[in-house]
Amino acid sequence: MDLPPHGYRATKPRARAAPPTGDPILFDDTSSSPPAMNSQGYYTPGYNMGGPANDMQGGPGMTNLFADPMTNAAMMYGSSLANQGKDMVNKEISRFMSMNKLKYFFAVDTRYVMKKLLILLFPYTHQDWEVRYHRDTPLTPRQDVNAPDLYIPTMAFITYILLAGIALGIQKRFSPEVLGLCASTALVWVVIEVLVMLLSLYLLTVHSDLSTFDLIAYSGYKYVGMIFTMLCGLLFGSDGYFVGLAWSSCALMFFIVRSLKMKIVPSLSSDSMGTGSSAKPHFRLYITIATAVFQPIIIYWLTSHLVR
Repeated sequence: MDLPPHGYRATKPRARAAPPTGDPILFDDTSSSPPAMNSQGYYTPGYNMGGPANDMQGGPGMTNLFADPMTNAAMMYGSSLANQGKDMVNKEISRFMSMNKLKYFFAVDTRYVMKKLLILLFPYTHQDWEVRYHRDTPLTPRQDVNAPDLYIPTMAFITYILLAGIALGIQKRFSPEVLGLCASTALVWVVIEVLVMLLSLYLLTVHSDLSTFDLIAYSGYKYVGMIFTMLCGLLFGSDGYFVGLAWSSCALMFFIVRSLKMKIVPSLSSDSMGTGSSAKPHFRLYITIATAVFQPIIIYWLTSHLVR
């Protein structure tokens, strides 16, 4: 055999022999194929460099978190604490204000509101002032126009504040502080009036079926007269203001006297001064008249500075 010119022996390339079938394979060749899947549908142990882990996608890790008994117990405990707090708040509110009674005073409709406003401004033509009952329970305002409500006083108060802002703006005296002072003053006068009424009924031992909500309703009806008075003043000047004040004051006094006359009843027991029950009708009359006479004073006090 001739030697190559470079001086070394040429050899044939040797093919790689297959490993013997009988000997165990120590390592698998994983350089050219992905890890094999086993019969249970997941990869054999090893790092999967091709995609994110299941825990980062809300998989079994998150499921195990919510399936943890300690987590479920903590969630149930927090829910029970929230329910207990809600019950305690409702109980404390019910001590001072019954929600069922409050809903009664807002059970109104359009027909009732229109008829009530006409009675407040033109009470002289109304004949029947008696509040109707059904099984010792007064009918709702939408069923009885003589029943007191809180819807009209609330809406009238808001309208009064808006009208006061317009009046202040026309006079170039508007500011949030002045408008807030008007609103707070109007509320304070209602609170004072209701407290005086309750104190008078208690000190004179005059029993009545008037509740606190009833007194707030009757006291809040003055806002309707205040709105009428302010509109007359803004449209017709000072002369229109005093005409509207006179009309609304007389109408409101007539309404208060006729309404409270059906609500305040004398007590049959003797008072601490030894006066018999025959003197109680005089007390009832005094309270009713004093409440009615007090209304024009408040109307003038709360509206005179807004109309100039």
